[in-house]
Amino acid sequence: MTGQCWTIGAANGPESLVLGDQPIPMLQPGEALIAVRAAALNNRDLRIVSSRYHARRPADRIPLSDGCGTIAAFATGTATDLSIGDRVTAPHFVNWREGPFSPDHFSHDSGVSRNGWLAHWIVLPAASLIKLPDALSDGDAAAFPAAGATAWNGLHDFGGVATGEHVLLLGTGGVSIFGLQIALMAGAKPIIVSSRREKLLRAKALGAAVTICTADRPDWEAEVLAATGGAGADIVLETIGYATLQRSVNATAANGRIALIGMLGGDAVPGLDGLIARNITLKGLASGSRHMLAATIDAFVAQGLHPVVDAAFGFADAPAAYAALAAGRQLGKIVVKGPGADD
Repeated sequence: MTGQCWTIGAANGPESLVLGDQPIPMLQPGEALIAVRAAALNNRDLRIVSSRYHARRPADRIPLSDGCGTIAAFATGTATDLSIGDRVTAPHFVNWREGPFSPDHFSHDSGVSRNGWLAHWIVLPAASLIKLPDALSDGDAAAFPAAGATAWNGLHDFGGVATGEHVLLLGTGGVSIFGLQIALMAGAKPIIVSSRREKLLRAKALGAAVTICTADRPDWEAEVLAATGGAGADIVLETIGYATLQRSVNATAANGRIALIGMLGGDAVPGLDGLIARNITLKGLASGSRHMLAATIDAFVAQGLHPVVDAAFGFADAPAAYAALAAGRQLGKIVVKGPGADD
């Protein structure tokens, strides 16, 4: 029995994606075979398929780090509380279960150093799997792993978000929109910055306390200070990098926390005097653990909330999903249905 999968091919851009047959993968001890129901894209997926994310990956690498599916089989002797037919997801760092981050996790990164979710089948360690509640659709569940766990890490495990604090979010991608929702659940006040007015209107409808259009206010950090009575944001999810980091520092309150998540733009190292002057903590974050992902899912389900999924594409239209992400018009996540969902 075979299925289908997309591979990155020559990795010269989304047009290099190759659709082909996929035999059922072999299982090693402790592994589970998952029939994919949905997958989701992150910005780094654009860079992976364009050979701009660390080392070039093999042409037969199956991309996408986020997804959900149904357990089809376990390796003989696998110890687990899960059952065949359970619907599951997993963190993309499949060996980061809990505790502090280790650089070794990059060697076990779905869609990068191991095959990802853009396929009929994916093989994952059974210990990495999280059983999904019925309240979440396949598309909702697929949206959580990278962006949801990262936002949870930045706001809770690192940021220690508290009621009434101001949370600054840059752009309207997956991490920022998850951050908006998680901040609201914690009783915090999200401030969201974007160049697109139509996205800011949608973010306002989702509950953003303050929206700032950079087309109107290129000095948006001054607007953040004004909106917070001169104090600044208590937590910043910095999803862009050097291009905005100086402004983020300037917009951060005394004793504030900046989670540096993205390195999407800029190459000039900012002046960081403000870190010392205002006792700001700056920490790099590389996603989140299985424990953080499970906490994120549990919190959304308890509140009756759903991730923001902007668009869903059929499996055969995966290159169009990449193109939509590259266009930057989405708010939240873009999902690709599993091969069987097109039938």
